[in-house]
Amino acid sequence: MANSVISWVLRQGLGVGLLSLGVLSSARADTTLVAVAANFSGTAQTIASDFKRMSGHTVTLVPGGTGKLYAQIKNGAPYQVLLSADDETPSRLVQEGAALANSQFTYATGRLVLWSPQPGVVDAPGTVLGAAGLRVAMADPKTAPYGAAAMQVMQQRGVWQGLQGRLIQGESIAQTYQFVASGNAPMGFVALSQVMRDGRLADGSAWQVPVHLHQALRQDAVLLNPGQGQAAALAFLAYLRTEPARRVMRAVGYE
Repeated sequence: MANSVISWVLRQGLGVGLLSLGVLSSARADTTLVAVAANFSGTAQTIASDFKRMSGHTVTLVPGGTGKLYAQIKNGAPYQVLLSADDETPSRLVQEGAALANSQFTYATGRLVLWSPQPGVVDAPGTVLGAAGLRVAMADPKTAPYGAAAMQVMQQRGVWQGLQGRLIQGESIAQTYQFVASGNAPMGFVALSQVMRDGRLADGSAWQVPVHLHQALRQDAVLLNPGQGQAAALAFLAYLRTEPARRVMRAVGYE
């Protein structure tokens, strides 16, 4: 009965607020395997921990670049849920018959930031992008949505061509963050969630990129075929729509 109620909620596009905590926890405790975009992995760990305390279900997270996760899914990886860094990849999986259309929804909207761990390096208006000899880290725009957004920002600012040969490219937004945090790059385009703690910038200097400079970073979740009928997978997707989960997301800069 619990599974059918959760499934109905997802089909109707309703929030878990319509479900009592008793419904979510009444199903047999189970484990779900969730592929999660690198930029959301830390936030997902917190949410998964809260979800386990509430429901008894365990969430096993496998972080990675969205493009790589897509390839793994297509090659038969048994993920039950995908938390993507974009909305295109889940839609593509639905169209290709690898995911359920009625389960797809936007769980968060990300923000892009140009960040340095050193104070005074990045100015609030982002004019540092025009500095001579600048070296900037970014994620691969071909496979990482945040990398594609960074490219769009640099194109909008008219510096994309001039920075060729001086861009430090990571395979994912997680690797890009490591390049900057370790000092291998003086600054880089990363996810705001990677540098925010309790609603404020943790350290360093940053330019929060205006959203009109790039395509919206809508991040969609979707139930993959191996997750059909799995209580933990369905319950976790439902929990992402609750206020407790959203509160965790807002605290690190997601909208």
